[in-house]
Amino acid sequence: MSTVEHRDVADALHQSAGGLRGELCKNSIPLLAVADARADFHELVYGECVVQLARHGGSEPALADQDDGVAPMGETSQVLFLSFGERGLHLRCFGERAVAKRTRSSRRWLDEHERDVYVKRAREEGWRSRAVFKLEEIQRTERIIRPGMTVVDLGAAPGGWSQYATRILNGRGRVIALDILPMDALAGVEFLQGDFSSEAVLEALLERLGGEPAQLVMSDMAPNMSGIAELDHDRSMHLVELALDFARRVLPAGGDFLVKVFQGRDFQPFVKQLRELFTTVKVHKPQASRGRSAELYLLARGLAAR
Repeated sequence: MSTVEHRDVADALHQSAGGLRGELCKNSIPLLAVADARADFHELVYGECVVQLARHGGSEPALADQDDGVAPMGETSQVLFLSFGERGLHLRCFGERAVAKRTRSSRRWLDEHERDVYVKRAREEGWRSRAVFKLEEIQRTERIIRPGMTVVDLGAAPGGWSQYATRILNGRGRVIALDILPMDALAGVEFLQGDFSSEAVLEALLERLGGEPAQLVMSDMAPNMSGIAELDHDRSMHLVELALDFARRVLPAGGDFLVKVFQGRDFQPFVKQLRELFTTVKVHKPQASRGRSAELYLLARGLAAR
């Protein structure tokens, strides 16, 4: 067990739990991060704020995140628990069997996940995540991916969107994917692992483009959630702004930008900002997006000439 001396639970989660998550991912161990600021230091917390599940190293898909994962955890899965007490944020890693007594709500979420029609379809059709059906619905109505394009996929793991884009491109075009988590190789996808907020990672991504423009930048990035609404919204919008800055840097005039945004106080100002930069901006709530989720997808088309 390690202790993080930090008053901000969410910051500690981002800085320390993220690092531990990365170490576990290297060993191909799926993990779950749960934060509960009300927990006693000595309590074993199985909270309701699911933050992230990393994929295992096998060929089968595993849970990618709270909304879009497509396979249940196995008995050997490791679960990362966080509790906040007098001495800071505490991280503990346990085998799944050690947490068999789940809360009613966590059992309900797992049951719902297993019954989810999009989870079942993703498994049956060989997709890496249920999120692919969100992109598929947008593609069906908007035709944003076309052969010959260069597509950049931000927040790509476990790879559902990149997998779908390569199928549409059918060998004609490029897909460059980036995520802070590892991602199993996909034919036709150039993958970079790293933190998108890092200048070094951004430069590596630009270098991979080789000075060539991308016709579509799509971002399904989301921060580790703390369960504190204001902090989570701020972190989400920070990633959204970073994605927009990148899109403006690599898109040519007429290029398109698809980004996941969570509703909140900065949502409408961001929509207004997009409308000043692009010809059209549409708001999408795909059917595969869970009704209780605050996520929306903004499709900005036709970047104005500089």
